[in-house]
Amino acid sequence: MGKFVKFTDKAGEWRFNLKAGNGEKILHSEGYKSESGCDNGIESVRTNSQDDSKYVDLEATSGQLHFNLKASNGQVIGTSEMYTSAGGRTNGKASVKKNAPDAEVENA
Repeated sequence: MGKFVKFTDKAGEWRFNLKAGNGEKILHSEGYKSESGCDNGIESVRTNSQDDSKYVDLEATSGQLHFNLKASNGQVIGTSEMYTSAGGRTNGKASVKKNAPDAEVENA
């Protein structure tokens, strides 16, 4: 089973990572000013991860592939890790869909 891991970064902003059952990081958040904002972001990932239209495929200047997950208002709520193939990116999205809805939340 996956899990959301919340933490504060060096700038004092709250962030989360969604990790798959094997511990691999599959999605990371933007920064939030408060823990409650971070919690709201996690809930938005749970909800929006099930809607294919909320995923935006991207390619970095290095040629590596990744995706963003967007909320209903169009704001990015999560960014994937980098993938070397379209198949890897597709598997990453499937992993978010599988793990996000029931993932535990813990503080790092």
